[in-house]
Amino acid sequence: MSELKNIPRHVAIIMDGNGRWAELRHKERFYGHIQGVESVRATVKAAIRNGVRYVTLYAFSTENWERPEEEVSALMELFCRSVENETPELQRQGVRVAMIGDRSRFPSEVRQSLDRIEQETASGDKLTLILALNYSSRSELTRAARLLAARAAAGELSPQQIDEKEMAAALYTAPYPDPDLVIRTSGEMRLSNFLLWQSSYAELYFPEVLWPDFTEEEFDRAVKVYAGRDRRFGRIKKK
Repeated sequence: MSELKNIPRHVAIIMDGNGRWAELRHKERFYGHIQGVESVRATVKAAIRNGVRYVTLYAFSTENWERPEEEVSALMELFCRSVENETPELQRQGVRVAMIGDRSRFPSEVRQSLDRIEQETASGDKLTLILALNYSSRSELTRAARLLAARAAAGELSPQQIDEKEMAAALYTAPYPDPDLVIRTSGEMRLSNFLLWQSSYAELYFPEVLWPDFTEEEFDRAVKVYAGRDRRFGRIKKK
């Protein structure tokens, strides 16, 4: 457990830089995705050690379908293989895996793999690892608006009853707390359609390191930076 007093309960990560990492080594982009799995392992270990309770990984966005077909196919295979390889260790560590996003577009074998890891890690009580797959914040918000509109049309609630609480309850992330810290690796300074509603008051951290080089020490550094931030949520700090 970290000795720091101010530990983020929920850390969300945009795992950026896999392709560039591979290209710098004159390898195919997919090689970077393979190496990035080790960074996920390091993140899980560091999160548990620091006392973080939730980690959300932006693993596959809705925009990623526009990548070359061979890269997308390789990523689907990697998802399935990682589920099979990582499940026993995640169970041992007490990690519960959950998914947010629209899984309907994935091939059946990928959906089955995701269902399996969610079921087999359901008893994990140390860390909830949330995988954002086929996810985008705008599509999530659009989906939530449709759900609320359908409830209003059915007479379940009036338009005047639709408030921030009802909106948050209609999001994929309804069961989880909002992220306290959002990390984007590779030095890029944007959220790229990731948890836009949920990250309204999150602290943002943009390390230069590419995702395959993100180690436990890098995670520790991010937590330490967070611990030094002054979160006021729009209010004035009391003297």
